[in-house]
Amino acid sequence: MLKTAEAVSLGHPDKISDYISSYILDRMIEMDNSVKYAVEVMVKDNTVILGGEITGNVDLSNATEYVKSALREIGYDCNYANIWGDYAININKLNVINLIGVQSPDINRGVETGAWGDQGVFVGYACHGPDNINLELYLARKLNRALYEMARNSDNLGLDIKTQITVDEHGKIKTAIVAIPMLKQQDLHQFIIDTLGQTPEDITVNGTGIYTYHSSIADCGVTGRKLACDFYSTASPIGGGSPWTKDATKADLTLNMYARYLALENLGRNDECWVYLSSCIGQKLLPSGLIKTIRNGVITERDLFCMHPPRELIKFLGLDKPIYTKLCARGLQSLRVIPNVVQP
Repeated sequence: MLKTAEAVSLGHPDKISDYISSYILDRMIEMDNSVKYAVEVMVKDNTVILGGEITGNVDLSNATEYVKSALREIGYDCNYANIWGDYAININKLNVINLIGVQSPDINRGVETGAWGDQGVFVGYACHGPDNINLELYLARKLNRALYEMARNSDNLGLDIKTQITVDEHGKIKTAIVAIPMLKQQDLHQFIIDTLGQTPEDITVNGTGIYTYHSSIADCGVTGRKLACDFYSTASPIGGGSPWTKDATKADLTLNMYARYLALENLGRNDECWVYLSSCIGQKLLPSGLIKTIRNGVITERDLFCMHPPRELIKFLGLDKPIYTKLCARGLQSLRVIPNVVQP
């Protein structure tokens, strides 16, 4: 049986969008840790569009500089623009369109009572192994991060990177697929082998043969389009919307993180564990919760009753602090959560 997972770097246009929204949210939390935030981002060529709602004691007059700062943190700085020119997003030519308004008073009415600001379903997953995630995803992310760090210090490799790993039931890597921008051809086979710790049966680097145009020049980026990469790939259903574009009261980040925490807590001697949660807008308590485990092929399910209101979970997970870019960069599944602290 073969299993495949994909990972993308922060330089991918969809992740650029996620990171910009997360960066702005961190700046808003620094001004007002009770800010209500829901901002989507679209990036195409050198134009960034911000659209959504922000309510709180905050100042958004520096929105353009926030976008530029986020791009610099990713690696799309002036030096990168000098190297790649029109092949990639150019911070020197950036145009930011701000379409941000305020949160609906209908939503705010419920949130101000300490209730959830949205409804939805959420899933957490854990298994045994590195980072307590499925092996193919762990390896795809490991290779992606190594290539990204290499590219950040290179005059030849670009930041918009995809990696895809296929493993068999014994953990043997069957295929390793890499897409990474290059100004001139560079042999990465040995680097890939050394990073993965084994030799894949097949390695493909840039399947079309040429990859120079990248980031938002080659592809339109939109927030929330890389959820399978950010969560658990095909090992688990994906619950909720994008976690990177909203404050913690919206539940898309908070309850997905809490579900992951509960999955880790209940993994024990089981082979795999899933936790399913749901929320209701304007209500404090969760309508449903379920813990599902598999051990030696035997499935066990039991109800979960979550009596923790939003403010309690937000405090427990440390989500009233400016940590959203860190979460966006690492991905939920690679984080182990303890009270008030989120650590990679």
